[in-house]
Amino acid sequence: MIGRLTGLIAEKNPPQIVLDLNGVGYELDVPMSTFYNLPASGEKVTLLTHFAVREDGHFLYGFLSEAERFAFRQLLKVSGIGARTALSVLSGLSVGDLAAAVAQQELGRLIKVPGIGKKTAERLLLELKGKLADTIGGVSLHAAVDDAKQDISNALLALGYNEKEAAAAMKQLPADIGTSDGIRAALKLLSKV
Repeated sequence: MIGRLTGLIAEKNPPQIVLDLNGVGYELDVPMSTFYNLPASGEKVTLLTHFAVREDGHFLYGFLSEAERFAFRQLLKVSGIGARTALSVLSGLSVGDLAAAVAQQELGRLIKVPGIGKKTAERLLLELKGKLADTIGGVSLHAAVDDAKQDISNALLALGYNEKEAAAAMKQLPADIGTSDGIRAALKLLSKV
């Protein structure tokens, strides 16, 4: 019904924002991955949306990328997963990390997300298998892995390591490691040197 909204950010109260469209304020719940990448209040933004009608109300969810919205919709199809849990998963894991966890059946990665227990994580791995395969809404997993490597390298450089040290640590990391796990692993490797 409502697929996209473009307007000015009127309020930012995580995980909710208010988007002003010509004097009408739309409340949207967004994952933290979207929230952190929003421009400042008063700035213009375009968000892809998911509109949900339930007994207790009508709800709008906003996303900066098609990959996030696609993953959110796939999560909602999993039995026992509601919108709050889906937002929690996308707030705790990037879309690329989620797809990699499902592809490699990594239970531990999902359990780290607040609100996700062992049984829920097992259900997610089972029901999402093959649905987030190589592409998520047209975004290649290989591109997500490359982005993670770039983010890890940038983080190491920002922490004061030189390019040689960062490159040496990067070579020792698994090829498909996520950003946050990669930074932790790289820092452990560099602390041993």
